[in-house]
Amino acid sequence: MVQPLVLNKKAPQRSLLPVTHAAGEEAPQWDTQPPCVPNLIAQRAAIAPAAIAVMHSAGSLTYAELESRSNQFAHFLKSRGVDTGQVVGLYLGRAPSMVVAALGVMKLGAAYLPLPPDSPKDRIAFMLRDAQVSAVVSESDSADRLGSGNYQTVVLDRDSTEIARQSTAPQVTNVSGQDIAYIIYTSGSTGQPKGVEVLHRGLSNLVSWHLRVFNVTPEDRASHMAALGFDAAVWELWPYVTAGASVHLADDAIRQDPEALRNWLVSEQITVSFLPTPLAERMLLLEWPKHTALRFLLTGADTLHHRPSPSLPFTLVNNYGPTECTVVATSGVVAPAGSSNQTPSIGTAIDNTQTYVLDEKMNPVPNGAPGELYIGGAGVARGYRNHPELTKQKFVADPLDAGSQELLYRTGDRVRILPSGEIEFLGRFDDQVKIRGYRVEPNEIEKVLDAYPDVQNSAVVAREQAGEDKKLIAYLVLAPNSQLTASRAREYVSKHFPPYMVPSCFVRVGALPVTANGKVDRSALPAPDAVNCLADEVFVAPRTLVEQRLAGILSPLLNVKQVGVNDNFFLLGGHSLLGTQLLTRISQVFGVELSLLGLFDHPTVAGMSQEIEKLILAKLESGPAPAGTPQPGGGQ
Repeated sequence: MVQPLVLNKKAPQRSLLPVTHAAGEEAPQWDTQPPCVPNLIAQRAAIAPAAIAVMHSAGSLTYAELESRSNQFAHFLKSRGVDTGQVVGLYLGRAPSMVVAALGVMKLGAAYLPLPPDSPKDRIAFMLRDAQVSAVVSESDSADRLGSGNYQTVVLDRDSTEIARQSTAPQVTNVSGQDIAYIIYTSGSTGQPKGVEVLHRGLSNLVSWHLRVFNVTPEDRASHMAALGFDAAVWELWPYVTAGASVHLADDAIRQDPEALRNWLVSEQITVSFLPTPLAERMLLLEWPKHTALRFLLTGADTLHHRPSPSLPFTLVNNYGPTECTVVATSGVVAPAGSSNQTPSIGTAIDNTQTYVLDEKMNPVPNGAPGELYIGGAGVARGYRNHPELTKQKFVADPLDAGSQELLYRTGDRVRILPSGEIEFLGRFDDQVKIRGYRVEPNEIEKVLDAYPDVQNSAVVAREQAGEDKKLIAYLVLAPNSQLTASRAREYVSKHFPPYMVPSCFVRVGALPVTANGKVDRSALPAPDAVNCLADEVFVAPRTLVEQRLAGILSPLLNVKQVGVNDNFFLLGGHSLLGTQLLTRISQVFGVELSLLGLFDHPTVAGMSQEIEKLILAKLESGPAPAGTPQPGGGQ
């Protein structure tokens, strides 16, 4: 049986779940507002200023440095007119500077908005407008990708001298639990993403629960691997720096390579790590040293299908929680393989959280019967940024407590209560899917496709094949005489969405199958094959030695038979995580370092080859090239 994580025996539990607790241990009760993250970090900096807070291959930060630099950044933002209650966009990579900036924003009483660097410019621009940001923080090598808007731009390396002049004293701001800590945008069924306003009380509750159940101490070493637009990045950071532990930022090159990642976790002596479900399941299949420092491997963001081997030296914990409920709402230890034939549950409610399983009339269902999961308590977000009607639809009054002022979030997830008291995830009531841990509303993609002149109608589904992650498949009813190709369709979609939302295949159908009530019957859509998938334009084979070797790298990486000079890495199904693996292979084969931004700007084989040749030439001018390096312009 899955072992539930410790719950608070004093917290109000109005769910249908039993309350389980450890002997002699109780969760904290907050009669007043809980301490907010910036204050907790300041306390840690005073206790152990020389301890390492953030570790990265590019450098590290002690707690004293994290505290002083974030204070300086808060003062700097204040001098630029940013004030309490405003929103600051963070267009930054995973580096210590990102942690400093996010903490500085919260110290000011403002909310930070992570901006995924692999999102199209138009999508970034929409988030900035929709969130009504007052400032955007970036580095000089990425600032020009932001464009202009009704906000000021802070460029960290350009403004570093002015920032360093600011006071290191704390920025005096009364941050309350009802203030917004951060905003994260998720896919929206309306055709545009929606920003979730997460409160400090939810973040503080997440931190408090996490520190208690995982017994985090200053001796712990945690990994940070999630992309900034994924709310797990919040969970990977703030609990540990409030506890005085160290957070280790993994380099992009190892984040999706299971063996390299395992070796890094072992060598860095990581004690607690989070991995999205598809990657975690691959990690469970590896051999691990018996004496690894890893205590807990946390996972979530998709359905967990497998249990860990009893021989693994760490505990696997499955977690569930929408962005609207501050990352984690339920959690449970996954018992080893052989202990149960059931699919692992999503555990039970965390501290100060209530869960309900209700029918379509919002009445409790009998124990064991399926229903929709509703979540209440400290983690529930304020709502959607500047979308009051959508907020009213999803954040509803508590049907079991008419006098309560607290709202419940209706998840749209279909669940049931197991005899053990844990929650079993059964699926969705709508068509929402998870792709690489990100929530995707197919309707958002369909609205964009339906606006394309070559498309009369569309449907988007997620398909899963053995040994592979889920992939989005777009089914298109084309306009008469349309000559639409796969590359043109991908190029169009990629202008609107980040790579994880771009379908990997476009299937041509004569009509979309429908159910008896007129809805698209997604289960009746045909499997993609060589006949029904849209083809690309005329294939142009690699012409130079650099293009040939680059195509030889891309073909197995993207699992495609052939790669031409005009093929676009992202339009072939690549994304930023695969991009880091590509950059590593380019470094190994050509002896030069192509940047991730360089890949975004030159994503075709021809464009990448030209950039590689320029880097090789520059290297030749400064010294001899490594033996076997292809020469620029080399013929076949």
